[in-house]
Amino acid sequence: MEGRDVRRIAMVVVMAAVVFVLTRWASFPNSVGGYTHLGALGATFAALAFGPGLGFLIAGGGMALADLTSPFAFFAPGTLVIHGLYAVIVALIGRGRKPWLMFVGVIAGALVVLGGYFIYERLVLGWTLIRALGEVPTNILQQSIGLVGVPLYLLVTRAYPPLLRWAQQ
Repeated sequence: MEGRDVRRIAMVVVMAAVVFVLTRWASFPNSVGGYTHLGALGATFAALAFGPGLGFLIAGGGMALADLTSPFAFFAPGTLVIHGLYAVIVALIGRGRKPWLMFVGVIAGALVVLGGYFIYERLVLGWTLIRALGEVPTNILQQSIGLVGVPLYLLVTRAYPPLLRWAQQ
């Protein structure tokens, strides 16, 4: 294993841990009995910095682990796929492009998260239409936090340009 591969694995693990912490401990209870968190911020950053494949693992994996260690473990399978897809969409639309396209990617990804959780809650968890719809406003708030990941990514890459080269390898 080359040094570059070891660094890449380490960065992925560290970033997944950051997403886990932002999801699990940078959170607050919401009005529908769940929790709203800052994980979308880390997911956006990961998608833009690491691309669709690693972004999927970092965002989906970090948030799914947060669910598994919370009272909401039943969300973990859906979270893995839904937030993983969020990272894929953000990366495919925004990575390496103009900032406005990064924001478009976040909005498109957020729509997938909103629809994905609604479908997961209705079809997999068997929630009523009213209960699933009740989650939408808190999910909108949570995904709005992901928009902050764009300027964070731009600031970090300005302060540490090697991230741009490293992330494109």
